[in-house]
Amino acid sequence: MCGICGELRFDGARPSPVALSKMMDSLAPRGPDGAGVVMHGNAALGHRRLKIIDLSEKARQPMEDPELGLSICFNGCIYNYPELRAELEARGYRFFSNGDTEVILKAWHAWGERCVERFHGMFAFVLAERDTGRFVMARDRFGIKPLYLSQTPEAVRFASSLPALLAAGDVDTSIDRVALHHYMTFHAVVPAPHTILNGVRKLPPATIRVIEADGRTHDRVYWDPPYERDPALAALSGEEWRDRVLDALRLAVKRRMVADVPVGVLLSGGVDSSLIVGLLAEAGQSGLMTFSVGFEEANGEKGDEFAYSDLIAERFGTDHHKIFVPSEKLMEALPGTFRAMSEPMVSYDNVGFYLLSQEVSKHIKVVQSGQGADEVFGGYHWYPPLMSSNDVVGDYARVFFDRPHERLRKELSPEWMIEEDASRALVAAHLTRPGADTPVDAALRLDSSVMLVDDPVKRVDNMTMAWGLEARVPFLDHELVELAARIPPEEKLKHGGKGVLKEAARQIIPSEVIDRKKGYFPVPQLKYVDGPYLDLVRDALGAQAARERGLFRQDYLDRLYAAPADHITPLRGSELWQVGLLELWLQTHGI
Repeated sequence: MCGICGELRFDGARPSPVALSKMMDSLAPRGPDGAGVVMHGNAALGHRRLKIIDLSEKARQPMEDPELGLSICFNGCIYNYPELRAELEARGYRFFSNGDTEVILKAWHAWGERCVERFHGMFAFVLAERDTGRFVMARDRFGIKPLYLSQTPEAVRFASSLPALLAAGDVDTSIDRVALHHYMTFHAVVPAPHTILNGVRKLPPATIRVIEADGRTHDRVYWDPPYERDPALAALSGEEWRDRVLDALRLAVKRRMVADVPVGVLLSGGVDSSLIVGLLAEAGQSGLMTFSVGFEEANGEKGDEFAYSDLIAERFGTDHHKIFVPSEKLMEALPGTFRAMSEPMVSYDNVGFYLLSQEVSKHIKVVQSGQGADEVFGGYHWYPPLMSSNDVVGDYARVFFDRPHERLRKELSPEWMIEEDASRALVAAHLTRPGADTPVDAALRLDSSVMLVDDPVKRVDNMTMAWGLEARVPFLDHELVELAARIPPEEKLKHGGKGVLKEAARQIIPSEVIDRKKGYFPVPQLKYVDGPYLDLVRDALGAQAARERGLFRQDYLDRLYAAPADHITPLRGSELWQVGLLELWLQTHGI
C-alpha cells in the first residue's frame, strides 16, 4: 500500500522540494492512485497512494492532525485497525477518516513508543511532531515494508526504495565492502543496516527510531520472540500443536482480508499458498481470484507447476489465471526486473514474481502469498542435520554460505576484500545469542529475523509493488510465528520438513499437493546461464563501468565463463549469475 519518502533537516535549512519531487516520481509505480506532499519548517513528507482501505480523499497522505500536532506518511496495512480505533474512541479520540493511517497517529499520541507493539500488520512509517520537532520512524516485525535512509549530520532522507534516494541525488554510491562480503557469502543476503552502497542504510525490522530535533537518535527493538520451550505447553501432543497452528493460521488469513477492494492469492501450487486458498474457501470466500506463472523448459527441467495449482483451483472453484512466459518475454522482462530491485537479489524467481505481478495487477490490487512458511515451520533442507549439531555456526555456514572466506580472497579483487570474515561473525552472533533452546531453534530464528527479511520478503515487496500490487503474507503473522517458535523442532521437521504445518494442511487441502516434492518458482533458463543469458552477463561484466569498478579477479571470471554449470553454490545458485546480477543491478541504476 503505497510508497513514502521525505527529508528531515537538523541544521535549520529547508528540505529540498526538487529532491522530494524526484523521489516521488521514482516511487510512482508503488502508488499509482494519488500523490501528496506536506512541507513544514524542517520536514518534508511525500506519499504515493495505492487505494486499499478507505478509498476516499479523507484518507489521503501525508496525513495531518492539527489538533494533535502530528503528521505522518505510512506504507503498509494495520489489520487490526478497527479494534484499535474502537479502543481509542473509548479514550476520547475523534476520527475524521475511516482508515488505518489515522489510527497510527492517535495510537502514537495515546501510547507513544509502545503503540507498535499493538499493531498487527506490515508497516513502515515516518511521523513528525509539530511541537517538539521530533521524528519517529518504525518498521514492522519482519521488515515486510522497506525503509531506506540516506543520512548526513545535517539531514536524513528516507524512501520506500533505494532507487528513490538515488534519484534525489547527493548519495555516496561507493560500494560497502562489508555488504559486498555478505552478498558474496550469505547468498546475497545483506542484513540491515547495510546496503551494497555506503551512502544508503535501512532501518532494521522490529525497530522504532526516535530522532530528536537536533538529529540525536534512539532505537528500540520492540519484538524478539523466544525460541524456547514453554513448560506450560510441554504436554501438548502433535495433534494439539497441529490444531493450534491451524487455528492461528485461520486467524492470520482472515486478518489479511481486511480491505475495501477484492483480495486474491498468488497460487504456486505448493502447500503454503494452497493452504491459504483452502482456508479462504472454508471461510466462505467466493469468486476468489488465484494466479500462477510458468516458464519454458530448459535442460530437461520443467518450468511450471500448473498441475498442482490447477488441482487446487478446481477443488476450491477459484477464478484461476495461468500466465505462461515464453523465453523471449523472459529476456525482455529482465531490465524491468533489475530496475524494480531496491538491492541486488540473485534468486531466479525475481523475474517470475515481476511478470506474475504485472499480470495480476490488471485484475486486482491485493493478494495473499505463502512467503515465510519455510523459515517459520522448518521447511529447508539445512534444518534436519542441525538436530545433532555440535557446531551450529560451522554446520549452518557449510550448507548456506556460497563460499568460505578464504576462497572469496581468490575471487574478489584485493582492494575489495576485507580481512574479517564479517558474514560468519554476523551469523555466529545470531546463532549463539541466548533465547534459542536448540541449534535448529537458533537457525530458525536467524532465518526468520534476518535471511527472510532481506531475501524472500524483500523480493515479494519489490516485484509486486513495481506494478502497484500489495502482497500480504499470513505466515508472517507475528502471533502465528510466536506460536511456531514454541513448537519443538521435532514436530516441525517431521515428514521432510514443515511436519506440523503439513498435518494442519491435511485437514484442508488434497494430499497430492502436500506429499509432492518441494518446489519453487522454477525459472530454468536463468539457472543454466547460457545462450543469450551468458551474453547478457558477459557484456555487463566486460562493460567499462565494471572494468573501472574492478570488483572481481579476471581469472575468476574467465573460469566462470568457460564452464558456468560447473560453478554452483551449495544452495544450487549459479556463481556466474550472482556476480553478473550485481553488475547488471549497479549499471541499471547508474552506479
